[in-house]
Amino acid sequence: MNHTIKTALVTGGTKGIGRAIVERLVKDDFFVIVNYANDQNEAESFLQYIKKLGGKATAIKANVANEIEVQQLFEQVQAINGQLDVVVHSAGVMPMVKIVPESLNDFDRVIQVNLRGAFLVLSHAAQTVHDGGRIIALSTSVIAKSFPGYGPYIASKAGVEGLVHVLANELRGRNITVNAVAPGPTGTELFYKGKTQEQIDAIANLAPLQRIATVNEIANVVGMLIGEDGSWINSQVIRVNGGFA
Repeated sequence: MNHTIKTALVTGGTKGIGRAIVERLVKDDFFVIVNYANDQNEAESFLQYIKKLGGKATAIKANVANEIEVQQLFEQVQAINGQLDVVVHSAGVMPMVKIVPESLNDFDRVIQVNLRGAFLVLSHAAQTVHDGGRIIALSTSVIAKSFPGYGPYIASKAGVEGLVHVLANELRGRNITVNAVAPGPTGTELFYKGKTQEQIDAIANLAPLQRIATVNEIANVVGMLIGEDGSWINSQVIRVNGGFA
């Protein structure tokens, strides 16, 4: 592959915000490697859609919480192009889990996917992305709200933000920016699942703009951080939430 074509890896790239980020990067002329966890048919269908847009992409299956699979993911990425410019870590889960009564199995799953997964992906990204590249992880603006039922999710994403700040310092001297994007409520299947219209309206009204974000509004901020306009933004958490928090 021509190394003048920039390459990006997006984890969790077939659904929701991750999917929108892939579409944004394709429009910005990136060759995008789309990571997915389970549904191969969905991934292949998405690749066909990207081709219809005139974009270039491939898909690789990997569980971000599995050390061996993440290692193999990055090995395959390197084999495709030999150079990686951008990693966007979007994969994650958001089950509602109350602290009382405890559900340790649910807690462990959230931490495994969201925090362990981020640690593995960020670590391999730091070793693979070339000097001058970009690393971005998805967090959440829900951290600032402390809603009941979000304890494990908030804990996992707070950990992700900590990893981002530390990694930015550990990569000193390589001109790699490391940032987090923390969306507020966003119109994804994950957000709408299990909510009544009354609940959705109540959440939308928490922001002064009184609506739910679109996935493209989040993807546009990621695109900005990756582009030249984001070159001086480093070790930051960008809260994209319409004033929600």
